[in-house]
Amino acid sequence: MTTPSFIAAADGTKLAFYATPAREGRPGPGIVFLGGFMSDMTGQKATTLEDWAQHTGQAFLRLDYSGHGYSGGEFRDGTIGRWADDALTVIKHAGNTVAGLGGPLILVGSSMGGWIMVRVALALQKAGGPQRAAGLVGIAAAADFTHDLMPARLGPEVMADIAERGIYSTPSEYSDDPYIITQALIDDGDRQRVLNAPIDLPIRVRLIHGEADPDVPWTQSQKLMEALTSDDVELILVKDGDHRLSSERDLARLVLVVEGLVGGL
Repeated sequence: MTTPSFIAAADGTKLAFYATPAREGRPGPGIVFLGGFMSDMTGQKATTLEDWAQHTGQAFLRLDYSGHGYSGGEFRDGTIGRWADDALTVIKHAGNTVAGLGGPLILVGSSMGGWIMVRVALALQKAGGPQRAAGLVGIAAAADFTHDLMPARLGPEVMADIAERGIYSTPSEYSDDPYIITQALIDDGDRQRVLNAPIDLPIRVRLIHGEADPDVPWTQSQKLMEALTSDDVELILVKDGDHRLSSERDLARLVLVVEGLVGGL
């Protein structure tokens, strides 16, 4: 793997990314992959989509939020708002420097990235420039998880401990490093919620979710579907699908879904 490129966030933190320019003459939107909580841009879903994009000539971008992967900063200092801003910083930079990423985009968000893709889409819509979200693909989208899921998962004693100490760590099934949860993450999560009001994004949306997801119930994607005002939203349920949705069959489905959105725009 080649060395990633870097762009500095407003506070100087280095943000890492890989960008693939569109092949000359290739029409259609660019693709942006947004990873999950404590995930990085080297995962199978991101690299599979990148391989597909390079084969078809589509512009593609994957990135690490601060405190993740190759990017600088400490994970414990991150919040949903901070990571959404990180994503916007990289996306806007790539839009000015990489062919095919300066116009319509399909945002693909995995787990927490499904929350961040909505925040990014709304921010691009508000900015009103040529760079905009033309479609969304959620993979086990975990919108509002700090409010809707975390308190019940951790329990009142742990939530009280976080409120008192400001930080809590718990083992992760997906990483050798423990999950770190801060009161700042929870407080900012309340400010960043998207499921508590209509989401006015008149674009095509595809939400893929495993029915056997042990971490984020598929009903969370259903809530997102119902909150979106767009009429073109599909929820794809995968029987016995887990949270990762990274099997060979899952990855093939993801490519087909993204390819379908690209072809329809």
